[in-house]
Amino acid sequence: MCGRYTLSTVDGPDLAQRFGLLDAPAEETLYRFNICPTEKVAAVLKPGEIAAVRWGMRPFTKNKWTPINVRSENASRRWMEGGRVLILADGWYEWLKQEDNARGKRIPFRYTVDGGVPFAFAGLYDGEGVAIMTTTANEIAAPVHDRMPVILQSADEEAAWLSGDVGVDAAKELLRPIPSDRVSVAPANPAVNKAGVEGPELIVAP
Repeated sequence: MCGRYTLSTVDGPDLAQRFGLLDAPAEETLYRFNICPTEKVAAVLKPGEIAAVRWGMRPFTKNKWTPINVRSENASRRWMEGGRVLILADGWYEWLKQEDNARGKRIPFRYTVDGGVPFAFAGLYDGEGVAIMTTTANEIAAPVHDRMPVILQSADEEAAWLSGDVGVDAAKELLRPIPSDRVSVAPANPAVNKAGVEGPELIVAP
């Protein structure tokens, strides 16, 4: 599960170089510490092409729920064949329930990769919005949640995920947990629990 994440950098040109983009991501998608569903996010739709698109795909038939995550085990071949994208990030949040207080506030934790560098979630795009692929949690994420976002593990994997020349079966091989030794976790500020709150103070426990 991934219901909030971060793209805290302000260096659009650096991101463009890192992900081989022709243009820098839109300013509205950068310096974000509490990205929430329905907001505009930085997504690589094709090699070199970045866009600001809504986080949340169109509702399924006869369903008002807008998917923000898609379980990798359940992704349809139609989506996998035509809608694979990269969603840029540098961290994500999960929440731990207080065992001794069922009504207490959940405790947020922020996860980063390789010391906090930008990375790409494997995502799907339906022409209007995106959803983040999820997989089983690794050893670092599992104590808080049994699912985690799919983080593509190298530039080669990012290129393969985007490539129309890579078939569905080969693409599904990329939908696995990132190794635990590449992931770090730390408590975050409970203020992040509220949608619409922003600022660098959110990623550090008070």
